[in-house]
Amino acid sequence: MQKRKIIFRDLSWLSFNARVLQEAADDTVPLRERIRFLGIFSNNLDEFFRVRVATLKRMIEFGSKSRMHLEIAPEAILEEIQEIVIEQQREFERIWNEILRELRKDKILLVNETQLNRTQQRFVLDYFNEEIRSNVIPLMIESIQDFPVLNDRSIYLACKLSKKDKSIPQKFALVSVPTRRLPRFIILPSKTAEKHIILLEDIIRFCLPHIFSFFGYDTFSSHIIKVTRDAEIDIDNDVSTSLIQKIQKGLKNRKKGKPVRFVFDKAIDPALLTYLVRRMGLQQKDNLIPGGRIHNFVDFMNFPESVFSQKNLRKKPFIHPALKNVTSVNKVILKKDVLLNLPYHSFDSVIDLLREAAIDPDVTSIKITCYRLADRSKIINTLTNAVRNGKMVTVVLELRARFDEEANLEWKEELEEAGAKVLLGVPHMKIHAKLCLIKKKINNRTIHYGFVSTGNLNEKTAKVYGDTCLLTSDRNIMADVNRIFNYLEQPKNRIQLLFECNTLIVSPTDMRTQMLQFINKEIKAAKEKKTASIILKLNSLSDEMLIGKLYEAAKAGVEIKLIIRGIFCMLTENRKFKVPIQAISIVDEYLEHARVMIFHNGGKERTFISSADWMVRNIDHRVEVTCPIFEKSIQEELKDILQIQLKDNIKARILDNELSNQYVNPRNTKKIRSQVETYNYLYRKAQ
Repeated sequence: MQKRKIIFRDLSWLSFNARVLQEAADDTVPLRERIRFLGIFSNNLDEFFRVRVATLKRMIEFGSKSRMHLEIAPEAILEEIQEIVIEQQREFERIWNEILRELRKDKILLVNETQLNRTQQRFVLDYFNEEIRSNVIPLMIESIQDFPVLNDRSIYLACKLSKKDKSIPQKFALVSVPTRRLPRFIILPSKTAEKHIILLEDIIRFCLPHIFSFFGYDTFSSHIIKVTRDAEIDIDNDVSTSLIQKIQKGLKNRKKGKPVRFVFDKAIDPALLTYLVRRMGLQQKDNLIPGGRIHNFVDFMNFPESVFSQKNLRKKPFIHPALKNVTSVNKVILKKDVLLNLPYHSFDSVIDLLREAAIDPDVTSIKITCYRLADRSKIINTLTNAVRNGKMVTVVLELRARFDEEANLEWKEELEEAGAKVLLGVPHMKIHAKLCLIKKKINNRTIHYGFVSTGNLNEKTAKVYGDTCLLTSDRNIMADVNRIFNYLEQPKNRIQLLFECNTLIVSPTDMRTQMLQFINKEIKAAKEKKTASIILKLNSLSDEMLIGKLYEAAKAGVEIKLIIRGIFCMLTENRKFKVPIQAISIVDEYLEHARVMIFHNGGKERTFISSADWMVRNIDHRVEVTCPIFEKSIQEELKDILQIQLKDNIKARILDNELSNQYVNPRNTKKIRSQVETYNYLYRKAQ
């Protein structure tokens, strides 16, 4: 093994985003999906700079006292990040140009302002006057004493205005592209079978003479620029300030946060670029990233589907077999546990469970945690209906769900107006557990049922995120869920309630201890020459203590199999390991989001699902829940699915020490694409 004990978290994260880029490069992936993966890559990179790069910069600014977790050399890491990102940007441009060629073959043309025919020119001018003009205010930046704060997540046209005869001096200007108010893609009229699409910024480019007609210029050049800012909310320690006020203050501050990346069209006028960098007070170390003509590819996740002749072939979710053709979901749950494997199983069953509870006269209360919700949330609708039907509804909203803070503030107001009780979480900790507790009175006896989930209560992401949701009325599980909600209602005085959980493993109180004990048990078995194995499926594995314990297990001879989608800081190649570690990452059509753990446990396997990744923040600084699976058939189902994923040789990448992202080689064996095989496996069981 190399001298280092771990892979730096941020480099591992960039390696994950490289896997997303691989999907965009894969010509076996449908074109619309390849474009979507470019959008995901762009969105991921934006968040990486807003949060991680910003954090590293702050660590440098504040010195050694601010060093956190694995970031022992922020200066060196930042330099490496810069090199990797520039290389990834080059690959991004190559893939995009390849996709453009493929689009042209399918008669889908992305045209710019110089490629319009007369009919399209008239259309564009009309569209500008009717839709855009009122949303565009140019900034004559040379005349502004204090350079304007450029909004994060916005793109700008940096313009150079000049006169051919040089009778008036050239000027620089900025035009904000109103992508939040107007669609980024506009389909143009075409008399041929070709489909022509123009970007919003290119319509503005075409109309620059009209925008700046007042000044008398006749020559215009314009190039896209974009600023990414520090997104961390700076919450002060003023105890007199409420959490909501702090969050709102943080959201305002975010818009004014320090720039951590400046991306620009590499064809921009050098004098204009120099001017912008100087006025914004940037330096080369501030991550100046040259790119192509187009930026903010996050919008490309919404590339118009109507232009494709082949419609979306994504398979539809189906109802879990235990819930097919039943009159009541809750009646089923009261008799046996049901595990939904999303997005294969339909999320509608969760909504149906809540809808039934909302109108059931015997239901007295509903308690639920919400981290990220859909834009038009059916979950919120069911909860407000429950209030109207006389139920006591308690909703734990996490206001610090990164980049969803504003939405959750709005949900808070809506729920409180309806009459629901809204709890805002715990000071200094995020509530990341996904829980629901429904209380029902039958013959003077109160029974509890609900669910424990690995994913958010979001019907939109439930169609594309791979998650598990246990619908259960198990008395021991529900007793612990009740304890957790009682704690959340009075977190200052009831921390003991978390320690009293007997069935659920809860962060931040005992998850670390429990996981170490489970691994230690496997180590003991291996040393005694008994069968010992661990299967872990997580989004991220970066906790240094747990990684160290897994190293110890591998050296003792424990068979370790890992499926890690994203951040993975563990070194898997070491001569001292008695049994080689199998570690893969699956990036495919669906986002693998479930956390599942199986410990051999002397032949009496212990199976868990969890909301928590193996990261310091999840284990020590959040309220998370790891839930045991008792039902034998569900245990077997989860194990079967994990075995399918471990055999993936189409979309699985090997997680090695060098972050090479090599695909698992199918050789002459049967090709297995785990998401397709998982669908088929679960679908057969549903028939």
